[in-house]
Amino acid sequence: MSEQLNGMRIAIIATDGVEQVELERPREAAREAGATVELLSIGTDPIQAMNSDIEPADQFDVDGRVADAEPGDYDGLILPGGTVNADRLRDDEDVRAFVRSTFAAGTPVAVICHGPWTLVSADLVRGRTLTSYPSLRVDIRNAGGTTVDEEVVVDNGLVSSRNPDDLPAFCAKLVEEFAEGRHEVKAAGASA
Repeated sequence: MSEQLNGMRIAIIATDGVEQVELERPREAAREAGATVELLSIGTDPIQAMNSDIEPADQFDVDGRVADAEPGDYDGLILPGGTVNADRLRDDEDVRAFVRSTFAAGTPVAVICHGPWTLVSADLVRGRTLTSYPSLRVDIRNAGGTTVDEEVVVDNGLVSSRNPDDLPAFCAKLVEEFAEGRHEVKAAGASA
């Protein structure tokens, strides 16, 4: 077990419809690096994960509600994908406020697949370069972001990947970025 993230507290925000592998693998990577990882959701009931968006997978107990959590208590944030998960999260004001506060503090954030939808809805992609599932790229561009088709992209503490095939690179890079700690806060629309 690596000790890169010893003493760090990492939040994962997810709800029903989360892509199971995109929840489990990053959580495992952060834990193996020594972090305490907490699963936050919009409610307190267990959440239903999915495989490939259509096959029910496991249920996961949540550690708390996003509305009751303090963004400043966390050293990193992971937003997994799953179409339904991401669509529900981006519509929740508590989630958007948590993510905005996380960005404002320079806390590293890792998003994969459909996860960037929450960032788009929170107006956090303007002036940033990231990747995502292909169908989100027009949303990211329309929100002022730049998209690229690469397995992992890092922009000032924001780690993004396209899909579950990218998980090895995504997990390695999120551990690295979380270990670096808080990043300089980048103003919306500023160039890198």
